[in-house]
Amino acid sequence: MMEALSSPQAIGFVFGMAQIAAAIALLNGVLTTIGQGNIAATAIASIARQPEARGSITSTMFIGLAMAETSGIYGLLVAIILLFANPLTSAFMEAIAPFIPVIPTP
Repeated sequence: MMEALSSPQAIGFVFGMAQIAAAIALLNGVLTTIGQGNIAATAIASIARQPEARGSITSTMFIGLAMAETSGIYGLLVAIILLFANPLTSAFMEAIAPFIPVIPTP
């Protein structure tokens, strides 16, 4: 497949795949938000059933929210790395360098 692509097409393919991967990584943020809503809703329902356990439920809820938020931040970090500091781009350029024809200068 790499022989069929010219150098600009191959570079465009790599950057296009990086964009798609970044979008998938950012989907983590949407799913994190849904998870945080479920955590809060379950904690509120638990406190309504057992008001005397409010302290332990609230502390456990905050730990769960912090862990869920960390997951969302990791997804954002992966997306930023893929978009702006992609480590695969230089490796890809080195891999296709032998296949790029050298145009002699006059």
